[in-house]
Amino acid sequence: MKGTVLTLAAALLAFAGIAQENTNTNKFRQLGTELPTPNVYRTASGAPGPQYWQQRADYRIRVSLDEDLHRIDGEETVTYFNNSPDVLDYIWVQLDQNMRAKDSDTYKIRQNKLSDEMSFREYKNLTPWFDGGFNIEEVTDTRGRDLPYTINKTMMRIDLEKPLVPNSAVSFRIKWNYNINDRMQVGGRSGYEFFEDENNAIYTIAQFYPRMAVYSDDAGWNHKQFLGRGEFTLPFGNFDVKITVPADHVVAATGELQNDREVLTAEQRERFKRAASSDTHLEIITEAEARENEKGRRSDTKTWHFKAENVRDFGWASSRKFIWDAQGVEFDNRTVMAMSYYPKEGNPLWGKYSTPVVIQTLETYSKHTFDYPYPVAISVNAASIGMEYPMICFNYGRCEEDGTYSQRTKYGMIGVIIHEVGHNYFPMIVNSDERNWTWMDEGLNTFLQYLTEQEWERGFPSRRGEPRDITDYMKGDKSNIVPIMTNSESIKQFGPNAYAKPATALNILRETVMGRELFDFAFKTYANRWMFKHPTPADFFRTMEDASGIDLDWFWRGWFYTTDHVDMSIDYVEHKVVGDLIGEPAGGEIKYTHPGEYAESISRMRNAREISQTATEKDTTLLDFYNKEFRAMQEAQREERRLRDESFRNVPEADPADLEDWQREALNDDRHFYEVQFSNIGGLPMPIIVQLEFEDATDSLITIPAEIWKMDDVSVTKVFVTYKRVTGMLLDPFLQTADTDLSNNAWPLRNAAPSKFHLYKRAQRERPANPMQRANKKR
Repeated sequence: MKGTVLTLAAALLAFAGIAQENTNTNKFRQLGTELPTPNVYRTASGAPGPQYWQQRADYRIRVSLDEDLHRIDGEETVTYFNNSPDVLDYIWVQLDQNMRAKDSDTYKIRQNKLSDEMSFREYKNLTPWFDGGFNIEEVTDTRGRDLPYTINKTMMRIDLEKPLVPNSAVSFRIKWNYNINDRMQVGGRSGYEFFEDENNAIYTIAQFYPRMAVYSDDAGWNHKQFLGRGEFTLPFGNFDVKITVPADHVVAATGELQNDREVLTAEQRERFKRAASSDTHLEIITEAEARENEKGRRSDTKTWHFKAENVRDFGWASSRKFIWDAQGVEFDNRTVMAMSYYPKEGNPLWGKYSTPVVIQTLETYSKHTFDYPYPVAISVNAASIGMEYPMICFNYGRCEEDGTYSQRTKYGMIGVIIHEVGHNYFPMIVNSDERNWTWMDEGLNTFLQYLTEQEWERGFPSRRGEPRDITDYMKGDKSNIVPIMTNSESIKQFGPNAYAKPATALNILRETVMGRELFDFAFKTYANRWMFKHPTPADFFRTMEDASGIDLDWFWRGWFYTTDHVDMSIDYVEHKVVGDLIGEPAGGEIKYTHPGEYAESISRMRNAREISQTATEKDTTLLDFYNKEFRAMQEAQREERRLRDESFRNVPEADPADLEDWQREALNDDRHFYEVQFSNIGGLPMPIIVQLEFEDATDSLITIPAEIWKMDDVSVTKVFVTYKRVTGMLLDPFLQTADTDLSNNAWPLRNAAPSKFHLYKRAQRERPANPMQRANKKR
């Protein structure tokens, strides 16, 4: 009876604990049930456990490209290794091309509307018309005997002849074909771009073969259907791939070329050898050679043979239009070949920038993670796309016919190359589950992209990373915002949610919450712990805390699990000295507002000290029109606006209050006490960063950790003691916290800055001249 009572009491206590956790709304409560229980596979520190395991899949693939039919035919032998402790009766294979089948769920769930004006492409895509998807011709064992299989949309289950026990492997064969999509008509991460006037195409090919699904300790078989948004989850393995294409095509691919003597000329091989040790990028195929090559159309074929070790996927590109340049980069006594493939339409931008940007990306990312482990890193030019695969990526950026380009095109191209090459680290090596958690690769990668852009060029116009750039999204309509910790297929506002917000959160952690030294150590620890493994969100959260010694549960909860935004305000300031009030309350005649867009970013202030030379400062040949005349013109316009708005810094002396004699004597103490109340209007707690402005025109910066909100996450009061009179206070002066409303961040008087509406010009048949073209006309 006593044991029964104790058991019942324990159950009631446990229930009470769960109930208390469910009703506890304190923003600093620990992440309890939100994170999975640590085990022998994944530890509480965020590291792989002593019994961590993962599966492996090796591929031997033979494919051919039919340029006339735009079709791929392929055969593969897959060897699947069961390193798990489980017995597997069947295995799952991904058929990603099936999202383009006419009966695909991707089309069925796509919402669309009719409007009074529609483009021909919108009209054409109202109903599925492209005949896409894999045609599976056969699935057999290695002796040619049929294996039973079931296709469920974008997944295929293969029933094994006998159970696959732990520490064993099984091999099987698949034969297939599919029609390649025209990316410019149908869209897609891969496909072809057709140049009608030349009867030529650039093929950027991926998801072209049936790929093994991941079987893991935390999720079992990851066979969530591919609907087009949530990307890929794949096991590591070794690839042996032969690609047969028209004989005048040039092929770029994951891995190292095995038969260069069969597919390259002696001169091309010699140029490649020189590029490996060159201190600048050299052309393997020149523009003149590419122009001559694209005039023909050979009917015979060549087979290009590539091998890649310990990669999770394989991608390739093929065209007779390619210019090809390369340069070797040294990593730990290894030479990595940074290479670019692009048509004449990409020059002069691509010939000038692509390979140097690849090199800068490898150097900056390696500094913050681990040395790039693969032998090549390739950037391929393809219109209107940015997409990544191991060792190869497809990136947009084209010039006008006259060779000019806009500032947006230039920096967009540099940014997308950094981003897509950077994906080699996340998720190609730190192999997170993209199908479920987009932010784990896109968010972390966008953060490192921001760091790389700032090391490429001082003042690079980064689109994402700075706290000020996320505020419009975070304060927006909450019905159209979901937490970062949302499955990839259910994300609203995909770019801000999965790219910009997590990247900004990491930048705030680095600059404001943890500091650069602690953050960089913890982030590098995470990258090295999970290099060539499969991390989960909990592994990232726990490692960042474990390696830094900082409790960040409040930060993960606020930034990743909620849609709260940052809006802290200075509610009132009461100024006292020993004995009596001597100052003026808020609302006096002094005008003081937050400088807003004119405030210098804390990241750029620190980068000015810590980045001794950017890539464009080391090599001034990388500078162009937009770094010289156009940048000077923009700075002059910005200074003109700043001077026009200079009134926000007008802080006249306030008249002292009438005092009695004994009160005047008390002033000899020279100490000033300021009681300040702050409110957390947006709901997301952050450090309180206050700049005190003194009457002698000096200032002092005070940073209060976010933990001040632990007891009351709505309103807190803090007393500041100074030896000089404070004439103004500014909350978040360097825009470090993504505060969405700066009008309540200043004391003593809040002068709200006007809100902005955005204008855009609809695309016309004839584009307006870009700044380079306008400058050329003036000359």
